[in-house]
Amino acid sequence: MQHYLLMYHLKSDYLERRSQFRDAHLALAKEAVAAGDLVIGGALAEPADMAILMFKGESPAVAEGFAQGDPYVLNGLVERWEVRRWTTVVGEDAAQPV
Repeated sequence: MQHYLLMYHLKSDYLERRSQFRDAHLALAKEAVAAGDLVIGGALAEPADMAILMFKGESPAVAEGFAQGDPYVLNGLVERWEVRRWTTVVGEDAAQPV
């Protein structure tokens, strides 16, 4: 099991536009949590220019699939997104503890 970070680079009008898509975005996130795929996620503050979601899985496919179906992405609130494998080594849930 590996950890993957889904990083959203948000558009400048994200805060003004997110309300109409937020319920659908959160429903998708809660489904991913219930499935055991999404560990934690949220937007960075001051400035709200990025959001980061941590997934766990055998490949980046779950995180990529989330982004491809996310109302925030589909409706242009996200300028670009990327998925990176995160080598976690310290902490109770570390994928590769040392």
